[in-house]
Amino acid sequence: MSLIESFEAQLFRPPLPEPMGDAKHGVHTHFEIVTVTLRDSDGLEGVGYTYTGGYGGQAILAMLRHDLGPMLPGMTADDIPGIFEAMHWRVHYVGRGGVASFAISAIDIALWDLAGKRAGAPLAKLAGGHGQSTRAYAGGIDLNFDRDRLLTNIETYLTAGFQAVKIKVGRPDLEDDAGRVAAVRKLIGPERLLMVDANYGMSVEQAIAAGKAFAPYDIHWFEEPTDPEDIPGYAAIGDATGLPIAQGENLHTADEFRRAIAGAKLSYVQPDASNCGGVSGWLAVAEMANAAGLPVCSHGMHELHVSLMSAVPNAGWMEVHSFPIDAYAKEPMRQENGIAFAPEAPGHGVAFQWDKLAPYAQTQSP
Repeated sequence: MSLIESFEAQLFRPPLPEPMGDAKHGVHTHFEIVTVTLRDSDGLEGVGYTYTGGYGGQAILAMLRHDLGPMLPGMTADDIPGIFEAMHWRVHYVGRGGVASFAISAIDIALWDLAGKRAGAPLAKLAGGHGQSTRAYAGGIDLNFDRDRLLTNIETYLTAGFQAVKIKVGRPDLEDDAGRVAAVRKLIGPERLLMVDANYGMSVEQAIAAGKAFAPYDIHWFEEPTDPEDIPGYAAIGDATGLPIAQGENLHTADEFRRAIAGAKLSYVQPDASNCGGVSGWLAVAEMANAAGLPVCSHGMHELHVSLMSAVPNAGWMEVHSFPIDAYAKEPMRQENGIAFAPEAPGHGVAFQWDKLAPYAQTQSP
């Protein structure tokens, strides 16, 4: 029996290669990575992490250091479900979802990394073993790009071999939005998939109008058209536009996913392991989706999700995200012609270059 002996959490704030914008969050200049390192009585080390769009990292770090981290030493490292439940109830009163889900996710990912290293197995095998690769699309954060820059950015995705791309929508002028969608469709041709993402920046009525304007361009899915909590609104948008609807990155608890799957008439479910309970939470959502006959997709942190998407039988499309977390990993995720390959090393296979992250380390606020 292996026991957890030590816990460490750190926060880093790397800059983005260029400012990137969407309809609800404005323009991002940085993102944040919060890491957790666990060491066990067998001398093994597991690393977990979560990320943000530039805000909230200090709150996550505080919960890790003050509330969740101190409970871990002495606990059985193999008991991932038990630790998951204990963490949930430790902060349940103050943090169902939100910051608590980000913090729990980082620890859970570290525990699965430890488990894989102990078993000598890669995460894709440990998490289900369905396969070792998955379909991937390139997701841009590009609403602030002018049309020429937007198309240049899409060209880099095509050069990299992607067969599916996603752009942000939600500019003030719907005609401008639709023109951008039309231009991207013309560039990528009829054979590649095109998704659009509004980052919940529209009312239901605006989303219906936008969906109808986008529909002639063969949209594979319309992602987060409105408030993630407006389940009837999602159903209404899908019914009125005829477009497949996708959602999930802003759902953090099992109950939130359960209600969305039951009532939002989704075509794609998109959990993010960084904020829905880590590997454990993501796999639970994938199982819910499978039971409902829906494909599970992913949002963000592609260097980890490639293993989870490869592991499950109902994988749809994995997002290759514009926040370049794996730029700070020893081995960035590998993809060829839109197929991404899961690491084969024991654990999740994401080994950070700590010296490269060090210049962006943040201290804990008082």
